[in-house]
Formats: sequence, C-alpha cells, structure tokens
Amino acid sequence: MNDYEDFKKAFYKHSSIDLNLYKEKQMKRRLTSLVERNGFTSFMGFFLASLKDKELYQTFINYLTINVSEFYRNPSQWEVFENIIIPSIIEKKGSIENIKIWSSACSTGDEPYTVVMILSKYFPLSKIKIIASDIDMSAIEKALQGLYSIRSIKELPKEFLDKYFTRITDETVKISDDIINCVEFRQLNLLEDTYPQGMDLIVCRNVLIYFTEEAKIQIYDNFNRALVDDGILFLGSTEQIIGAQQHGFKSIQTFFYQKTQNI
Repeated sequence: MNDYEDFKKAFYKHSSIDLNLYKEKQMKRRLTSLVERNGFTSFMGFFLASLKDKELYQTFINYLTINVSEFYRNPSQWEVFENIIIPSIIEKKGSIENIKIWSSACSTGDEPYTVVMILSKYFPLSKIKIIASDIDMSAIEKALQGLYSIRSIKELPKEFLDKYFTRITDETVKISDDIINCVEFRQLNLLEDTYPQGMDLIVCRNVLIYFTEEAKIQIYDNFNRALVDDGILFLGSTEQIIGAQQHGFKSIQTFFYQKTQNI
C-alpha cells in the first residue's frame, strides 16, 4: 500500500485531523493492520468505503485514538495531586466554584472521574463541575455510560470503590451517576481546536508520548495560554517537558508543572 500520503490528505480534508502530527511509523503500522483486517488493499480504498459505512468509519476513528486508560493510574502521583496540588489551589482560589479544571484527552472518563472523586474529599459533589475532552466521541459515550472492567479499577483506593461503584457482573462495575454528573464532556482535537481558557489545572496524562516533538511544542504552548497565572499542568509518568521554561513552565513536583509566564 503506497497511497498513504494521498490518504492522509483526504482524511485531513474530511476530518481536520492531521496524521502528519502523529509518529508516522507507529501510526502507519496500526492503520495498515486495520485496513488489511477489513479486506482492503489500499488506504484510500478503505477510507472511501468508510465514508459510506458509519460503523466502519467509527471503527477507524477508534483505532486512531489511544484508549488505554485506568482509574488512579500511577497512585503516587495521585497522592501528590490530592495532598499537595489540590490544597494549594484551594488555598489560592477558595471555593470550588472559583476553580476551573480541564481533563484533556480524557479517553473513557477514568481520569476526570478520578479527579472528581478526589475533589469530593474537599467539596460536596453537588458543587463540583469539571471539563473533560477527547477527540473520540465513542470514548466519550463510554464515559457517559460509566461501565468499566474490574481491571481498570484495580489501583483505586477502597474508599472510592465502596462509595462510588456498583458491581454489575463479575467483570464489570458501574460508577455513580453523581460522579458522572460532575463532568462536562466535549469533543476536542488538541491539534486543531480552541482550548478552554482560564484553567487553574489541566490534566493531560499518557497521551503526549504519541505525538511528534513539533506537535508537543504546539500543545504545551496552547496549554500555557489556557492556564491562569500560576496554573498547573499534570502530565503522565512517561512524560516530561524538555526545556519547560521555553514554554512558560517550571517543575514543582515530578510530572507537575506550574505556569510562570505567558507564551
């Protein structure tokens, strides 16, 4: 299949998703597997067929996104979040109504729901509202359903499991609607769309590793512009900002960065 460049251009024109900003070798390998598995011998043949087949197109979009997610991933980082980061924001902003939080690239909701459960130790759920976004609408739909595998909650503290989850089957649990109602979900492409503004905290964990250095620079600068002065960016355990000061950040804890200047 040698029509990958034509395919990327056609897909961008249709969707505004620029595959050039993803690591090509990794993305091309994933898509080749998908295309061949569905019986096509060219990328364009697959793409054109997907435009006529809603289910095939949705499968395609799902395949582009990385929905490997779980609650309370890397517990030590969430402990810092709960015991140091959130108290510092509360001290500065006061009431929860004044605190604006965005969980970007939220996948199936595991991360924003983790944020809400931690916030519930400081504020009543009825007062909590955060923003969460992802490029993949099917992931957002799964988040709104609130059904999760037992495997995805294995790291959660028992207090959260007991309080906010109901067992549905031996392998499935349902999160409380009270938690779901605290999150406003939006579809958002980090490489194309306008970011929410005035954020005190942005959570973006374990997704930037899939982007090129060029795309990362664009995203870091956009995060800077989306944050208030001294706002905080929470990254994943495999990520760090090289040359953070060039993007207007400084490291305040491992994987936590504070905005120091406007970009």
